[in-house]
Amino acid sequence: MQVRDIAIPEVLAPERLPIGFYTFEPDEFWAEPRDSWWMRFTDWVIRQEREHGQTVQSFGAWADRTLSGSSRALPNNESYLRLGFAAESEYANLAQFEPELRFRLDVPTAEEKLRLVVESESEELIPLAERERDRQLTEPDRTETETTGALRFLTQVGDAINLSTDIGGRLRLPPEMFWRMTARKGWSVGGDWAVNLQQRLYYYHTEGWGARTRLGSNRALENGWHYYNSSELEWVHHDRKFVAAHIHSLRKRLNTRSVITPRIGVLGESQPSWRTTGFFADITWRYRMYEDWLFAELVPALDFPREDGFGDKASVIFRIEMYFSGTIDRD
Repeated sequence: MQVRDIAIPEVLAPERLPIGFYTFEPDEFWAEPRDSWWMRFTDWVIRQEREHGQTVQSFGAWADRTLSGSSRALPNNESYLRLGFAAESEYANLAQFEPELRFRLDVPTAEEKLRLVVESESEELIPLAERERDRQLTEPDRTETETTGALRFLTQVGDAINLSTDIGGRLRLPPEMFWRMTARKGWSVGGDWAVNLQQRLYYYHTEGWGARTRLGSNRALENGWHYYNSSELEWVHHDRKFVAAHIHSLRKRLNTRSVITPRIGVLGESQPSWRTTGFFADITWRYRMYEDWLFAELVPALDFPREDGFGDKASVIFRIEMYFSGTIDRD
């Protein structure tokens, strides 16, 4: 009788498990499960992600196969659905929780350089100051840009510059056509710094032309901290002016569950003359509640807008977010 070798998986200690494997402390690894209304509720939430997350993935794969005419879907589908609830408190006035919804259908076709991208919002139609302060805002405070759909053609210039061209429209009646082109390049400086440059040109039928230039750099610091800074300049065609932003931030992973990101920034514009339009500072504490798709977020912030004489406006945002599928960077 021949005895076959059977591979027995290695039993990992709790501290060696992947970040999304468990959501409790290592000393609770062998504890008996507890039953409560909270456990039943969280089990229901987990079931929703497992059921509907697969639906999002399957829909993206189906659209990929249908549009490309291929029986196989390509990997790296970046479709996602992000649901959340956020409440904002300003000087102890607590607002009600507001629902938040964002999504992307990113479909790579059989032609590797052509993609279909459907998104819930258009960055170009959101004011620069709002984009930089996005995590400080709840849904009623954000600009409504409507869903867009575009065909994206990916190319490469030389060995380092990535170029993408989008042709599409805002999905409304009547539809509004747009075109945009984005070029990106990154490189290392001195072995410690990483630098990246992005240039975007775009045209919307009703908004006119626009252009954005963004320069960013980052490097690792001591004790697990990472430093980032970015400068952005944007031409707003309908206002005939430039707007600008300069941001400094730090980031540190405190443990397998939480990340802290303090930031300071300054905003400006070129009309009626070059001037500062506001300052802000915020700290984002992001906590992974379950695996790698359920998060809580706390964002205390201070804003000093010119329109209020640079007086301080304090706020605190509490947010819960769920990601259904996708490969988005959830940190």
